[in-house]
Amino acid sequence: MLRSAASVGVATTTSRVLGYVRDSVIAASFGAGPAADAFFVAFRIPNFLRRLFAEGAFSQAFVPVLSEYRATRDPADVRDLIAHTLGALGLVLLGVALLTVLAAPLLVWMLAPGFGNDPLRGELTATLLRITFWYLPLVSLAAAVGGVLNTFGRYFTPALTPLFLNLAMIGAAIWLAPQLDVPVLALAFGVVLGGLLQLLWQLPTLAALGHLARPRVSFSHPGVRRILKLMGPGMLGSSVAQVNLMFDTVVASFLVTGSVSWLYYADRLMEFPLGVLAIAFATVILPRLSQHHAAGERDAFSRTLDWGLRWVVLVGTPAAAALGVLAGPLLVTLFSYGAFDAHSVVMARMALWAFAPGLLALMAIKVLAPGYYARQDTRSPVRIGILAMLVNMAITLVLIWPLKHAGLAAATSLAAYLNAILLLRGLLRSGAYQPLPGWGVFLTRIAIATAVMGSLLWLGTGSVDAWLARGAARRLAQLALWVAAGGISYGAVLLALRLPLAALRHP
Repeated sequence: MLRSAASVGVATTTSRVLGYVRDSVIAASFGAGPAADAFFVAFRIPNFLRRLFAEGAFSQAFVPVLSEYRATRDPADVRDLIAHTLGALGLVLLGVALLTVLAAPLLVWMLAPGFGNDPLRGELTATLLRITFWYLPLVSLAAAVGGVLNTFGRYFTPALTPLFLNLAMIGAAIWLAPQLDVPVLALAFGVVLGGLLQLLWQLPTLAALGHLARPRVSFSHPGVRRILKLMGPGMLGSSVAQVNLMFDTVVASFLVTGSVSWLYYADRLMEFPLGVLAIAFATVILPRLSQHHAAGERDAFSRTLDWGLRWVVLVGTPAAAALGVLAGPLLVTLFSYGAFDAHSVVMARMALWAFAPGLLALMAIKVLAPGYYARQDTRSPVRIGILAMLVNMAITLVLIWPLKHAGLAAATSLAAYLNAILLLRGLLRSGAYQPLPGWGVFLTRIAIATAVMGSLLWLGTGSVDAWLARGAARRLAQLALWVAAGGISYGAVLLALRLPLAALRHP
């Protein structure tokens, strides 16, 4: 499992690094102005539904059912389930895309009402949305194919798919944008091309498994009916996090111009450790937990959860601390070029300071939630998620006044901890998870090592003004030096404290 998670992590790291190149190009070309705000809103809407349909409710329902079919049926039945599932998903998403294109201005008015004060920005957002929304059917089918590959132990190929979105958007920003009267339209076309490439990239691997078949549409197929039944509450649960994001977009649209972009760039930095570390473990844990549940292996199920949580704490705690301490240097090094000025760095840093503490909770959710989905319990995470969503909204409305855009980020972090704590409590009460001995000593050692690392970075990195005065090459060299120093200090302290490595091996 660790090798599988490492392969996902390597692929995701490659994609994320290229993603920062993409965001640096966008930041230098468009800064944090009206065009950038319009694009980020138009891109967030299909991303909302992508996570809702494909990576959220659908994946949580499809992978356990597919795992059961693989364990109990012959290959022909498995191939038939995949063909009918892809056909049904594709038809539904095609209909959603057509409706969205027709209702684009209404969606913009609903999800970014503050743009109504600037008709040109609202009209541009609607135009961009009509293009970017075609990304949804393509990337959702790509995610469904990726779910099949993960179930069969092929993790690297689907983990590498975001690479193609980044390449397409970089190419569009550099070569297509200067050719257009409205340059930001190039980013929208790049998004659609990226979705197509993500799907095409995975098809040869699916064919090699013998499961590339013509999609079929039949909602009466038994497997499809089961997936749809599980998707009902799962969709509601998956929508909770996305509704929070949309709520934040609505609120941010009323704030000063640039607020949407500042939150976007801060969130992108937080998504790096979340995507590389937590999603890597979640990707390999869900199929494995589903197999343990199908085989009735309760002890193995609990040990797998314990293994995942220990790794989340081991890598998530220092990642969250380093993200907060290095917020300024990271933003300056990666984005402060061209139109992304010093003011944007300072404002985005405020958001990242508020996001960083919530990283550990967000990572834990990625491991805890599969403990429910693998047992085909989609209702419990829904109830917990709805409560967390309501708390997030309430905190946002309180913190938005003193903290402005950073208040939205702080509310997200606080609500994530509530969500993670309630998920953990439910697994403990049900008996699905029984922690192995040694957690107290493990957490103490992690806390000491993180404190040493954080102190070193805080004392050594210097002020944002000093980083802004440096050239790009020196910024990158200094950042790499301090990241390495932080990692070495953290590891050295853990070794000195004799962290029990045996607890980190999957049993």
